[in-house]
Amino acid sequence: MTAPDPFQAKLADILVRDEARAAFTQLQAFLAQLEPGEEGRLPAERELCEILGVSRGALRKALAIAESEGRIWRHVGKGTFLGKKPADNPTDVSNTANYASPAEVLRARLLIEPMLAAEAALNASASDLAELQLCAKRGREADTWRRYENWDNRFHSVIANATQNKVLVMTFDNLNNVRRTVAWGRRRDGSTRPSPDHHSFKEHDAIVEAILDRDSTVAERAMRDHIETVSRKMMGGSRQV
Repeated sequence: MTAPDPFQAKLADILVRDEARAAFTQLQAFLAQLEPGEEGRLPAERELCEILGVSRGALRKALAIAESEGRIWRHVGKGTFLGKKPADNPTDVSNTANYASPAEVLRARLLIEPMLAAEAALNASASDLAELQLCAKRGREADTWRRYENWDNRFHSVIANATQNKVLVMTFDNLNNVRRTVAWGRRRDGSTRPSPDHHSFKEHDAIVEAILDRDSTVAERAMRDHIETVSRKMMGGSRQV
């Protein structure tokens, strides 16, 4: 029996690693352009292989890297989802949401999210900055309220992730889960999408600009101004927030 050729084995290993790196590059580009759905579910592996033009093995290695970086999370039997894995104790979050008032949620956001923006300005990676700009752009382009809200939610999540602080990310995730669960009793004015002069567009742009400039003081103030506007409109009974 012929012994394996060490050179050929090493070459094969290099090719596998190169294919995985190429797949990860393709996957990153796909995730950056992916419009978040209601559940954030990614296509099945077979479909992803066809979309990205990679093998199943290379895709799985790429998904493992993306999961380790917190870009996706996987649930056996349910699929692969965009973003970080939800809190391990969703029941506790649900219980909190049952008793929390909209005013409490808005106050918590006002205390926490400006600090997150300041930290993001100091610690955001190049990919965080690119994704933040994409979220602001897609939110402005959204042709339905649901799509706008999905991009708005992703915008704020990216800022939390950009702090590079796991404790702060966990704090934001729990707050965000409560925010999305609390019944706001909000109504729309009949429009199918946000108006071109919706307040959040300019406010998001100001936040993005401050984070791109690495100016933590301005980023904190811009986020505070944004949450204060949301609070005024929410508590004032505005139909468009």
